[in-house]
Amino acid sequence: MTQSLFTQTIRQKLLANGARSAAGEHIDPVPVVKLFTPAANATWLLTEIDPDNPDIAFGLCDLGLGCPELGSVSLKEIERLQGPLGLPVETDQHYGETRRLSEIAKLARRAGSVSA
Repeated sequence: MTQSLFTQTIRQKLLANGARSAAGEHIDPVPVVKLFTPAANATWLLTEIDPDNPDIAFGLCDLGLGCPELGSVSLKEIERLQGPLGLPVETDQHYGETRRLSEIAKLARRAGSVSA
């Protein structure tokens, strides 16, 4: 599961953030990973994975419909997705965001899409 989406380092960072949230800490991290559909305008900027349910990630989700939102998503479902050309979801290997998730979400809501 999710072996094709995350390196071990990325997975560990996502789980560490998830553990902090599960412990009741209020966090606003920089997204750890960006996933996207090459031909369908969907983007996920993920900050954490639920340590009790490692299929569930949290972050900014933009399905390309003009209303990006913060929320949880199933990693299994993301892995099964294919765009209109049959291309699977990919990990942006060059992603290097420095802004916190709340700032990116605010800008994305205003613009109607994620531009990170």
